[in-house]
Amino acid sequence: MSEVLTPPVWVHTDELLNRMVEDIASQSRVAVDTESNSLHAFREQVCLLQFSTSRADYLVDPLVLKDLDVLAPIFSNPNIEKVFHAAEYDLICLRRDFGFSFVNLFDTMQAARVLGYPAVGLDKLLGDKFNIKMDKRHQKANWAERPLTKDQIHYARLDTHYLFDLRDVLESELREKERLDFALEDFRRACILDENRSRSNGDSWERFAGRKDLSLRELTIVAQLCKWRDREAERLNRPPYKVVMDDVFVSLAKNPPEKKVDLSGAGLSEKQIKLWGDMILGAVRRGEVAPLVERKQAERKNDAVLKRLEKLKAWRKNVGVELHVESDIILPKPYLAILSENPPKNFNELLHLMKDSPSRVEKFGPQILKALGVKHAS
Repeated sequence: MSEVLTPPVWVHTDELLNRMVEDIASQSRVAVDTESNSLHAFREQVCLLQFSTSRADYLVDPLVLKDLDVLAPIFSNPNIEKVFHAAEYDLICLRRDFGFSFVNLFDTMQAARVLGYPAVGLDKLLGDKFNIKMDKRHQKANWAERPLTKDQIHYARLDTHYLFDLRDVLESELREKERLDFALEDFRRACILDENRSRSNGDSWERFAGRKDLSLRELTIVAQLCKWRDREAERLNRPPYKVVMDDVFVSLAKNPPEKKVDLSGAGLSEKQIKLWGDMILGAVRRGEVAPLVERKQAERKNDAVLKRLEKLKAWRKNVGVELHVESDIILPKPYLAILSENPPKNFNELLHLMKDSPSRVEKFGPQILKALGVKHAS
């Protein structure tokens, strides 16, 4: 595919935004992507929204346009298909920053996964299908910086410019392999807000709580270090790992330093010691005397549930190998818990439990029931 691309429209005023929305609203589909600054800020935010229609490519600047509510009806309009690549992360960010809700989605990455593609990155798919080359270096750029470079602008517009073509090719292949229904069900489930996933993950130290090599006292020291790091990272507006890396905290907890001279042994640089040495020592000392933190105990599933879970995993893995797809394409992860904890007694109960994926029940229902040990499953 070879074409001369006209420059994208830089949308930075309400007038341009409204004009873009008029264009999108008049059409049956729009390609969408976002760029965020997770590698460069304490609190990530969407720094750019890209849209493509049959008429133009648009780059929307949310750092200038503080009110993007006019986009909400686009995302919630069932008559306009929103084409994403790797939609999950974009939807999380768009819900978080703007409160958008979604219907009628097509995710080209998920479509490629359902088809069994071994590599599903946009650069790989566009290169293979259309001989389009993308510069992946810009994935880690700081998209909050202005002005964007010409290369960044070109990269950003490519994220949506060819999505219609890619979507159509993949839909055709899904029809040929009789897997379109699988993909459509996955797209519909992606639009549903998962309340559990949208909740806070708790204090940052809890990420260490599952480590068996940390005693409760050591974990308490890590907790104090994490609390200090979060405050400092927020003050500097940078990701916590750009203050001090996690493995340094583990080393400090296992071998608590007494003086600043001891900090280098844990992996801290001279600059870090100069900037934060006293504060780090203070956090360690607080951790040595603070009340012990408590590990959240995961709910122990009973043996029958675990046995059913393992049988389902083994079954879907084997079928995935046969069909050359990853196992979660055969039976998406949410259904593993649902079926192992509340096993259906018959086909109708299975259909009720998997009501959001009837095509999988139709194709694999008897096999699922058999894996669960339901008699007369065949």
